[in-house]
Amino acid sequence: MSKVAVPELTLNDGSAIPAIGFGTYKLNGSSGVEGMVSAIRNGYRLLDSAFDYENEGALGAAIRKAGVPRDDLTVASKLPGRHHHFDEAIATVEESLYRAQLDYYDLYLIHWPNPSKNLYSEAWSALVEARRRGLVRSIGVCNFLPEHLKRIIADSGVTPVVNQVELHPYFPQREQLAFDRSLGIVTEAWSPLGRANHLMKEPVIEKIAKRVERTTAQVILRWHVQLGSVSLPKAASSARQVENLSVFDFELSADDMAEIATLARPDGRTFDQDPARYEEF
Repeated sequence: MSKVAVPELTLNDGSAIPAIGFGTYKLNGSSGVEGMVSAIRNGYRLLDSAFDYENEGALGAAIRKAGVPRDDLTVASKLPGRHHHFDEAIATVEESLYRAQLDYYDLYLIHWPNPSKNLYSEAWSALVEARRRGLVRSIGVCNFLPEHLKRIIADSGVTPVVNQVELHPYFPQREQLAFDRSLGIVTEAWSPLGRANHLMKEPVIEKIAKRVERTTAQVILRWHVQLGSVSLPKAASSARQVENLSVFDFELSADDMAEIATLARPDGRTFDQDPARYEEF
């Protein structure tokens, strides 16, 4: 059934994660189910959801419909910032499971540290407990800066397996990537292709794409692979889903990587740490 074989990265708890996953944000209802079923049948084995995407039910339905064994999938969801108190966090993980009608999540993340509330270490302790109870198998975070990571590790003695952050050639996150790597944390990339298709039209990337006879999206996703980040592209069409996975049979040269590095820019970040912009999470 799988059209593309996706390599895996080993996490610091001994589990493994596919090198590319499928983002499910805004895939809701029956059309969302069909989009996720298509992705699974096209070879995606990592599906990234969130409590606040309001599509965990659709995710569970897609898993049951796709015809791929549950144990072959890495299913992820996220704890929203408004539920960081310990008991609330545990209840939210349980609710995530009820919504999806799953027995466990392979990966559960804190959606963002919500630093103004200063409860992210308590939330992390709740995820550690959820893992102990078997509700989740691996735990991680999203949008955590080095200072946040240092604190939760010092408080709990447990290091996240992943840190999901905005990452693309306009915003390459070199320092964050290096810091995550120093702790054995795999960096996942949300918005891996940037926003509003501006990145897809960059002459530098178009030139490389022409030379290697690939699409601009494939060049960007291959850039992620060679950085060691796990990208989470979204695509509704089956053809685009397959295209986004088909990046493991070519390589970018050192010169290509250096050229793409020139695209980094101060305004490259599209979604910063301003709490007002995280209200939905």
